[in-house]
Amino acid sequence: MRIILFEPDIPQNTGTLMRLAAALGVALDLIEPCGFVLDDRRLRRAGMDYLDHLDWTRHSSWSSYVAAPRPGRLVLLTTRAAVPYTSFRFAANDRILVGRESAGVPDEVHDAADARLVIPMQPHARSLNVAVSAAMVLGEALRQTAAPGFQAPAPPDTNTP
Repeated sequence: MRIILFEPDIPQNTGTLMRLAAALGVALDLIEPCGFVLDDRRLRRAGMDYLDHLDWTRHSSWSSYVAAPRPGRLVLLTTRAAVPYTSFRFAANDRILVGRESAGVPDEVHDAADARLVIPMQPHARSLNVAVSAAMVLGEALRQTAAPGFQAPAPPDTNTP
């Protein structure tokens, strides 16, 4: 499973997502350009020492990202979707894509997705923070695919006194 960040605007969110990916053992792709200098001190601060344990790849553009075939489905989180992420059946090699904090993704990227998922929210809410959204959906995807540490616990043994 992978997290994909499309042209992130906010270094703190990017650092948080890098830390999340490193902590959960999920690879991360970062599609540039970013709205900040990638070695920004705020990125390091948010990612802390987890960045040394991160499996990540930088891509100079969307076209460079799609130029190389990749296994798995491209799963976009978007407010423009109709399918709730809780109704979707994830696979272990899915690639979960989040868009720019300020603008989401362009139609070209939206149309390239194999699946488009939404996080159900109250009618007055426009969206959630991109790092929060990715964490919610990634947690569900890892749970569904029984990733290490996300397997259901064994039921208690009721035969012992």
